[in-house]
Amino acid sequence: MMNKIDFSKMSGLVPAIIQDNCTLQVLMVGFMDEEALNRTINEGKVSFYSRSRKKQWTKGETSGNFLYVEEILSDCDNDALLIKVKPAGPVCHLGTTSCFGNASAKGFLYRLEEIINQRIYENAENSYTNKLYKEGINKIAQKTGEEAVELVIEAMRENSDEEFCNEAADLLYHFLLLLRTKGHKLEDIEDVLAKRHKNK
Repeated sequence: MMNKIDFSKMSGLVPAIIQDNCTLQVLMVGFMDEEALNRTINEGKVSFYSRSRKKQWTKGETSGNFLYVEEILSDCDNDALLIKVKPAGPVCHLGTTSCFGNASAKGFLYRLEEIINQRIYENAENSYTNKLYKEGINKIAQKTGEEAVELVIEAMRENSDEEFCNEAADLLYHFLLLLRTKGHKLEDIEDVLAKRHKNK
């Protein structure tokens, strides 16, 4: 939730932390004045105030790698912003995913969840995901069970780290597809786990 922002503390500017809405990776940090914030809200693409050029600019206006706004939050003092975005491409001018380096594998399950949804939504012809989804809940549940058994078998074997990780990846993928088929998201399961932890 974004409250009224206090632009008075830093001569009309506030820092804006840009975060990937899916993976939660921090992508960059910039500064906004009130005009840049209003432009961001109205256009749905992140704009900043350039302290060196003394003017507003929209991230991606040259490269095409816009930052599409998903959510804007203010901190407890209302003098800093957290903007969750869907990036259209690499964010850093060096070509990396983030100004803090390349993408980490951490958080990729959420990106995979998006890819699964996209394959189904687009009815992609050559997609294994879409093909299995069309076969229905029974086939998907069966396949998830098979992957779970294969993972257990690999877990019992010695010196099978690579295969164990591959089977674990297969299980997670089919689990995400099973969730999608049942109308749930990974976040729903995280919520259950978080509530269990809180209640202990």
